[in-house]
Amino acid sequence: MGAKVAIIGRPNVGKSTLFNRLVGKRLALVDDTPGVTRDRRPGEARLGDLKFTIVDTAGLEDADDASLEGRMRRQTEEAIAEADVVLFVIDARAGVTPLDAHFASVARKTTTPVVLLANKAEGRAGMPGLYESYSLGLGDPIAFSAEHGEGLADLYDALKPHVDRVSDEEELELAKADEARTGIELDEDGELLEEEEPVGTKERPLRVAIVGRPNAGKSTLINTLLGEDRMLTGPEAGITRDSISVDWQWREHHIKLFDTAGIRRKARVQEKLEKLSVADALRAIKFAEVVIITLDALVSFEKQDLQIIDLIGREGRALVIAVNKWDLVEDREAAWAKIRDANERYFNQVRGVQICTLSGIQGQGIDRMMESVFTAYEAWNSRVSTSRLNRWLERATASHAPPAVAGRRVRLRYMTQPKTRPPHFIAFCSRPEQLPESYTRYLVNNLRETFNIHGTPIRLSYRKGENPYAVKKKRKIQ
Repeated sequence: MGAKVAIIGRPNVGKSTLFNRLVGKRLALVDDTPGVTRDRRPGEARLGDLKFTIVDTAGLEDADDASLEGRMRRQTEEAIAEADVVLFVIDARAGVTPLDAHFASVARKTTTPVVLLANKAEGRAGMPGLYESYSLGLGDPIAFSAEHGEGLADLYDALKPHVDRVSDEEELELAKADEARTGIELDEDGELLEEEEPVGTKERPLRVAIVGRPNAGKSTLINTLLGEDRMLTGPEAGITRDSISVDWQWREHHIKLFDTAGIRRKARVQEKLEKLSVADALRAIKFAEVVIITLDALVSFEKQDLQIIDLIGREGRALVIAVNKWDLVEDREAAWAKIRDANERYFNQVRGVQICTLSGIQGQGIDRMMESVFTAYEAWNSRVSTSRLNRWLERATASHAPPAVAGRRVRLRYMTQPKTRPPHFIAFCSRPEQLPESYTRYLVNNLRETFNIHGTPIRLSYRKGENPYAVKKKRKIQ
């Protein structure tokens, strides 16, 4: 396993910008507001021939342990304890602040090697702060600019004694591994590309995103799954901002979990930072294979829940509904009746979706939820042979014939399935533009029941068959 490098420092000194620079992607949210990062975010970083895991952390603040800032500091302290090297970042333009000096004294007491970075040191404005940082007692500072990439050579020299170098052979293997992971990319229709590798292996973990409204218990659920306080939790709504991915193993299956920010109604999202957080959550849905939407059992199935479910259906992802905080429900029979009614009335696009009741904080119902995840994934990968499809089409049209328009009946001649993930069917017919939406719903629901494709969206599109007499008519005209 490669070395771990933790980035620490007070809020708003450029830690997330440095993280994005080293991983080569805009993974962490960056904004001028102090305290954007709250959870630990790991990423695979490269610097020349050095390969390591970089960990972005929350800004260090001197606050009470029970407060949100205090809980964020504990997350940072855990990252320091796990790290092989610590990058202590200060703002060279602001100079050394009392908070920098306070936490530098803490860093000096750790046995972990510390590298001091004077960030934002481009130009002359950062020179006084650079010289002032010698007083922190953390060795020679590196003049750095995470925004412009200045000082990377000096950072390479500082990390080289502590981080593994990659040989030419390993470089080739890494390139092949990156190429093999292109299944995360989307095809021209916006669907996930199909992959031949078996899902649930270490090389190919199942990607599961956990989404929902704020304060539905998403981070608490992930902490229970991992068996540790990996995600920042608390009574405050909207604690999570970044979409954080963590690796987990359930039974023999390898899974990559994505914790996401709570998604509120679009009209209520006004601040730029919350817009970035919601966009990050939507991106996690787009690249997931199965999405678990967590509902608060005490206020389940609000309009926003239904809109999130509709969004997941439009993105074409397998879905599992987890009704969290079930241990707090007093009249469970009435609550379950309400859930069942909503399932029958509103979930047209993912009819038959798996609904699980659980308690994220107590760990009740976890196995049932994960079994539902793999059941939904199998339905998402369902493939029906062309011969079975056309036998079904013959029976379905005989039982309920397509409507006649202007005295002429629309004829469905042939059907095939070109794609899975989600299942996509194409029907060839005489006048597809005249088929009403109600008949499409009839066919989709019949497909779902006949071939047991529950808990996943089904795509059904039409193509107009060629008229065999059209060429003869043209010849007569000529």
